[in-house]
Amino acid sequence: MIRLRDGIHIETDRTIVADARSAVGDVNVVSHAHADHTFRTTPETVLCSAETAALVRARTGAEFEYTDTVPGIELLPAGHVVGSRATLVAGEDDRRYLYTGDFSTRDRQYLDGFDPVPADVLVMETTYGDPQYRFPPQEELEGEICDWLADHDEPLFLFGYSLGRAGKLQHLARRATNRPIVVSDAIRNVNEAIEATTDIIFDAEPFDVNRLSGDEIVVLPSNRSRTDWVRDLVERVGGSMVGFSGWAVTNSYRYRGGYDTTFPLSDHCDFDELVSTVEAVDPEIVYTQHGFADEFAGHLQKHGYDARPLMRHQRSLLDFGSE
Repeated sequence: MIRLRDGIHIETDRTIVADARSAVGDVNVVSHAHADHTFRTTPETVLCSAETAALVRARTGAEFEYTDTVPGIELLPAGHVVGSRATLVAGEDDRRYLYTGDFSTRDRQYLDGFDPVPADVLVMETTYGDPQYRFPPQEELEGEICDWLADHDEPLFLFGYSLGRAGKLQHLARRATNRPIVVSDAIRNVNEAIEATTDIIFDAEPFDVNRLSGDEIVVLPSNRSRTDWVRDLVERVGGSMVGFSGWAVTNSYRYRGGYDTTFPLSDHCDFDELVSTVEAVDPEIVYTQHGFADEFAGHLQKHGYDARPLMRHQRSLLDFGSE
């Protein structure tokens, strides 16, 4: 049985709760260390990767025990951010339940993409589950970004999530240029946690607004792009603001963020990759959540899948009623 309550509840012979604010399951899973997937009430033990445990501790200051091994549950690299894991549950009825969490099937710099596995029940995120969200091939996109960075010598301000795209941007900037790379405290905090638990290295220095020479590439969290102090600084030094997100497929993202340039660099699957994931998993039932959940479920239904958007407090497909 699948429920969307506070997090995803997978109920077999025990209750497995993933990405909840409160730890109420027999097993409590954190798929990755983004704030909207981590707990507010600290559980006694968390099922997650070592990297996710380190990142949650670094970002929140929470103290907790973690394990990456529970009988009947397998954590699979999800390809979303460092440490992200999908959860494969073997139920008492011999059914296999796969919860993707946020995921990407693309290989990107230091991250391998998610490799789907067969399951009977698939619970998947569908952030970009609309056909208009199709991303360029990764190698082509990264080459375009690097060429753009190499061709621009003004101060550059690159915006991406502190955990996720900000790391990729540092690596792309270093690949494209020898200019100094500086990052905010939040991004540096993430860098240090990743460097302590992996062999990934970030060649970046702390950002100090009073010590900019004008030659730097500055990497900042996405939510700083609309702040007055950032916009005043960019204007003062004659810089360019560059946004990176899957939403950049449409021009509205550029205008909403006030960016000079945007690129559709994402840590999620695009529409076609979501479809390919369903085909590879070959489930009996698909539950969709986040983003275009209704639209993607409708697309799957037209292609013969038993698929529904997962809504809070619905317990199973029986709760959707007949059509």
